[in-house]
Amino acid sequence: MKYLVLASALSLPLLTGCVVAVGGEGKSSHTSSWERTHEKNRKVIANMELGKEYQMVINKLGTPSFSELVKQGDTEFRVLYYATNSIHSDGKTTKDECTPLVFKNNLLTGWGENALNQLKH
Repeated sequence: MKYLVLASALSLPLLTGCVVAVGGEGKSSHTSSWERTHEKNRKVIANMELGKEYQMVINKLGTPSFSELVKQGDTEFRVLYYATNSIHSDGKTTKDECTPLVFKNNLLTGWGENALNQLKH
C-alpha cells in the first residue's frame, strides 16, 4: 500500500497536461494589440463617409495618435492621424505610420495623403 501511494505521488507530475486556449474571434494569440488597433482603424476608415461630424469620428475611432488644428479666417481645419500601418519597429507611432483624416469646419472632407496635400495648396 505504501508503494502504491508513493508511486501515485511520484507519477502525478507526469499526468499533468497542457491547456490550449481557443477563442479571440479567430485571431491568433500572436497578434499584438497594436496590430489589432491598426486593423480596426483601417476597417473603420475604409468605411468612413464624407461629411461625418468630427465628434462622430472621434466616437468611432477614439483618440488619434496625433492631431492638428489651423484656422484661416472663418474656416477651421482639423487633421486627425490614426495609426494604420507599422513602418518602424521601434515601438513608437510616427505620422508616416498614420492615415490623416481632414475636417473642414468639423465635417470630414477626406482622408489620406491626397486630402492632406490639398490643405497645403
